Parts: sequence; C-alpha cells; structure tokens
Amino acid sequence: MVGLAVVVAGLVGCSDTTGPDTGASGAPTGSSGSPGSGSSAPMSTGTSATASPSAVPTTPGAPTTPSPRPTVSGVVSMAIPAAGVRGLRVVAYVGTADDRPGTVIQDRGVAASPRGKTGGVGPGEVGNFIVTGHRTSAGRPLGRVPELVNGDHILITVGGTTHDYVVSRTMTISFRKPAGLAQQNAAVPGRPGVTPTRAMITISTCATAEDHAAGNYWHDELGNPEHRINKIGTLVATHPA
Repeated sequence: MVGLAVVVAGLVGCSDTTGPDTGASGAPTGSSGSPGSGSSAPMSTGTSATASPSAVPTTPGAPTTPSPRPTVSGVVSMAIPAAGVRGLRVVAYVGTADDRPGTVIQDRGVAASPRGKTGGVGPGEVGNFIVTGHRTSAGRPLGRVPELVNGDHILITVGGTTHDYVVSRTMTISFRKPAGLAQQNAAVPGRPGVTPTRAMITISTCATAEDHAAGNYWHDELGNPEHRINKIGTLVATHPA
C-alpha cells in the first residue's frame, strides 16, 4: 500500500487511503489471484535480509500484547531522513492496507495507516504500525523509500512525542498471493499468526518501476501493481518531539 507507493497512467499503483472511520473495503482486488491483462514476470517474494524481526528489545514496561484500538491521538507526521521525507502526514482509517479507502487517502499526496481487525496498531504500540503511500504519483511522497537500507531511521511524531524506528529488513510481497498480503498485514511483519512483543513498523510502497522493467504490467482495479516493497523497522527509542 502506502502513505511507508504511487501511480501514473500506466504506472498507476501505490494508492493512499481515505479518512478515519470510512470503513474497510477488504484487501485489494488483486489479492484474489485472478490475473489481469499483460504478461507477468513475478519478482521473488520474501525478505532481502533475515526472515525474522530484528532483535532490538522493547522499551522497559512496554505491553506484551497489542492494543485492540489505537491509544494515540492527534496529527501523525513521518520523517525519513535517508529518503528525503519530511513532515509527511499519516492519516489513520479503518480498513486494510491499500484498500479503496486507503487509496483515496494516498491520492491526496499523504500517507495512510490502516487500523482495526484487518489493519495495524498506532505509533509506538506493540504490533505492526502499517504506513502506505505513493511512490510514482500524487507528489511521489515515498519515491525514495525503496532505497532505504538497514539502520536507516523512520521518525513518527504524534502528540508531542517522537517514536524512532530503525529499518531492519526488506520484504517484497505480491498482491496476487493471499499469503503475501497476510505477511504485510501480520501483527509481526512477515510472520502471520505470531503474537507480537515489540513495536514495529511497515512502510509499504509500490514496485511499479521494477514490475514494468520486468514486463509485468498487471494491476488491480485500484491501480496497484503486482508487487509491493515493504521496509520493516523496530522501535528503538521514544522521546519528546
């Protein structure tokens, strides 16, 4: 998704999301597995680093189970110095990463963060804080996110507090494979069914350029290409903004 993607005519994809409480529309149509037009040369899925989350410990006293509802409130902004992202607004909504409501938000040129049963948690909370955004359209807010490497920082600020996440791995998933979507939306990124014990983040954007270079022009009804590039990080510090 994601907001953590962009579309342009033939490069459509990486949609953002709509405002809070707009409802969930479920996973993107592409996840149903029905191939679209054009040839497909799928990229390999999985992680480019280790398959397990970073071993960075959580802040002492942090809860061991995710909150069922976001406990943070206020305007959320994101900065990713290594990707040139400064003060990008992150809009929460009830839904799934890169669904229709999420795409509407991303089309505004901001990032989207799904919450609820099919979404993630809020900033700093134990679980998977998912952020999606456009890479090739709507101002290209996440245009350089695929360039992030392990050790780069993702700063999320809300309510006078900054949550500092550090990138630990890269995960590429396919919108045409339900298993890929499950990995992206899992409470522990890449490990569906595992109970989270740490606060983590998934920044997700489209692999439009890579798919097209491989001759894969498939996309779902929302313009999302087959693959998404996800940068996974772990919370390492929380401090006043």
